Amino acid sequence: MTSGRVGCYPGSFNPPTIAHLAIAEAAHRQCGLERLDLVVSRVALGKATPAGPSFEDRIAVLDTIARNRPWLGIRVTDAQLLVDIADGYDVLVLGADKWAQVVDPAWYEGSDAARDDVLARLPEVVVAPRPPWPVPRGRGLVVDDAHLPVSATGARTVEPAWMAAEAAAFDARTGAWTDPARYRRGVES
Repeated sequence: MTSGRVGCYPGSFNPPTIAHLAIAEAAHRQCGLERLDLVVSRVALGKATPAGPSFEDRIAVLDTIARNRPWLGIRVTDAQLLVDIADGYDVLVLGADKWAQVVDPAWYEGSDAARDDVLARLPEVVVAPRPPWPVPRGRGLVVDDAHLPVSATGARTVEPAWMAAEAAAFDARTGAWTDPARYRRGVES
């Protein structure tokens, strides 16, 4: 019997990494989720237009990842604020770096009251470790330490082995993340 609980894990997943998948699997298992949605905003708040593959190709790679994980869903949204993205979900999954932003009044024009209003409207929040940011007591996900240094930026620029297998296969075919010029040539032809 399933719990019926559904979680969301917002991000750009550009590219999806082995750490993203480890966090998703940990949240699914540790929070007793029936489903976890990777949620991608069409326009991410506070981020420049991402380099690399088109939005459609990035979503296609995520769909490929979800195809082999029946508990994993993909959702595209126009929402940018986490409180809006998480609306209707039981659990919100974040990295410790993102959690640090969520609780920082600077993101709310310096208003503790505005921050507290948003925090009160969030569902249960679970936080994946991301040194050097702290994980709040009682909210931490247990994730293998091998995933701590992994980042999407690093997967694009330093360590392609950090890409999820499905992303690495797409990159090998197209150069989407490791050879953007080859990817652009393929898109333009």
